[in-house]
Amino acid sequence: MGIEHQVRGEAIRLGYGQHKIECPSCGDDRKKRGQKTLSLRIEHEKTLYQCWHCGQNGVLPFTSDMPNINHNRSKPVAVAQKRDWNNLTESSIKFLKSRGISEKTAEKLQIKVGMNYIQSVGRETECVIFPYLNQGQEYAAKIRSIESKGFACNGSPQSFFNIQNVQPNDWMFITEGEFDCAALVECGYESAVSMPNGAPIKVVDGKIDPKDDNKFRFIWEAKKQIDMAERIVICTDADSAGQAAAEEIARRIGKDRCWVIDFPEGCKDANDVLLKHGKQAVDDMITNCRPWPISGLYDSSHFFEQLDEIYDKGMGRGESTGYKNVDDLFTVASGQLTVVTGHPSSGKSEFVDQLMINLAQSKSWKFAICSFENEPRLHIAKLISKHLKRPFFDGPTARMTKEELNVGKEFVQSHFSFLHQSDGSLSTMDSILERIKIAVMRHGVRGVVIDPYNYIQKPSDVAETEWISVMLSQVRLFAQAHGLHIWFVAHPTKMMRDAKGKVPAPTGYDISGSAAWFAKADIGITVHRPEPAKSVLSQVICWKCRFSWIGKQGQTDLIFNKITSCYTDSWNDVSAESSTYTSDEDDEFL
Repeated sequence: MGIEHQVRGEAIRLGYGQHKIECPSCGDDRKKRGQKTLSLRIEHEKTLYQCWHCGQNGVLPFTSDMPNINHNRSKPVAVAQKRDWNNLTESSIKFLKSRGISEKTAEKLQIKVGMNYIQSVGRETECVIFPYLNQGQEYAAKIRSIESKGFACNGSPQSFFNIQNVQPNDWMFITEGEFDCAALVECGYESAVSMPNGAPIKVVDGKIDPKDDNKFRFIWEAKKQIDMAERIVICTDADSAGQAAAEEIARRIGKDRCWVIDFPEGCKDANDVLLKHGKQAVDDMITNCRPWPISGLYDSSHFFEQLDEIYDKGMGRGESTGYKNVDDLFTVASGQLTVVTGHPSSGKSEFVDQLMINLAQSKSWKFAICSFENEPRLHIAKLISKHLKRPFFDGPTARMTKEELNVGKEFVQSHFSFLHQSDGSLSTMDSILERIKIAVMRHGVRGVVIDPYNYIQKPSDVAETEWISVMLSQVRLFAQAHGLHIWFVAHPTKMMRDAKGKVPAPTGYDISGSAAWFAKADIGITVHRPEPAKSVLSQVICWKCRFSWIGKQGQTDLIFNKITSCYTDSWNDVSAESSTYTSDEDDEFL
């Protein structure tokens, strides 16, 4: 068996990401058996491999025998066994008709029949087979017993069911189950699809647990079809899990492109509507679908249910920053824009990095970073140092071990994506937002950092003040549409010293280019070091908070540990070495 064949098999088993395995070429020749010397980097379109012992290396392109495996999975992915399913039998046709599905619709969806072991039944039983296709070939299947509600899988479905029949410039309907998809096809809506594994069961406060983000990879796999659809109509179940799934799908696609249906009273899904009320009720339900509530004009009654909810429960605050004293000023809420400013070397970028680490650790948030002044490898080193609270480089204290570094790399890989502009392709805000949209769809990103703004290309025919205002409106609306929190770092103008010889802390009105930085921000904060050359004391100043339930204007202090690059609210967490540390960079703005 050649190395390429074995590498391809491991790529299917392991899934996208970085892995190490025993090299099939030289593993048997070494005294230390089982040593993992072959590195794999499995990407969307190819697999790269390199053995650091024998030197074997190469690139394997994506082929039809490598299905759409799940991103960032380290555990094995079930691969479909080759099965010869049969044409529908009389009993299976009768079963499908009991669910409102005709033989003609079954043929369109390529539904088959076969015997399969169903755990809830305890034996092999006749089942209907819903095939999942990739380039016309079945790579997985959902299996449903015709005598019980028992399900089984052959392989691991990672794409929409029926995605092969979605037509461009058509309405695309997203359902939660195969029978719901089949019900819509039965009623003539052939661009209907189903989520591969239904909605995640765990729902907290009406939202999908961030740990389930990877279960929504099927959205990225259908990007081509989604981009070409005239309208996206979300038809997930009416229960809490289904509605949370709808929210997550709309967030990733963009709420401005999504429409939502309302099921008739007493119906929980599309198949239920068809069985209880017939095709006309399904048509009426779709005819009356409404835009996702983000833009447009609605009568007041549309919002009464939400109004009652906030009356009973209050607005609630955003996610914690990780510091109680900072939480008293502001918290981190989805759909908002935070503008961060501060003099050079004041620690504003480090502060934003710290907030991301805190949210990744406490809430499993994922982030996309567009940092023009940090190359990714060094930025990753800083994030790992914050995560481990250990220095990356040699210094006055012991640096992180290699084993700790590997733990940190795994953490960063799971929570951070980088928009890198080495080819100059990220020069415009439109290009940045397009990449962020892909990161939301592909990785489930919830937070974004753009640092700093002055690297972004301004149109030559527009005044800077006008462009900044339009750009910030664009970014803010994008955050709302995708349920993101966006931190936008902007430098202030050079400021004069006051009568005491100190450079004052800047506000939104001091940011270069336009007063729109103050006007457009939901939250505006300054990170300021009053005596940068003498102290690690940092002031966090909130000069704007648009919504009172999120926070308030005010100021608090944090301490920056220059050895670990971590912020803390306690001097006890800062070593003697870090408290006396100075750098030439500290005087940069003076």
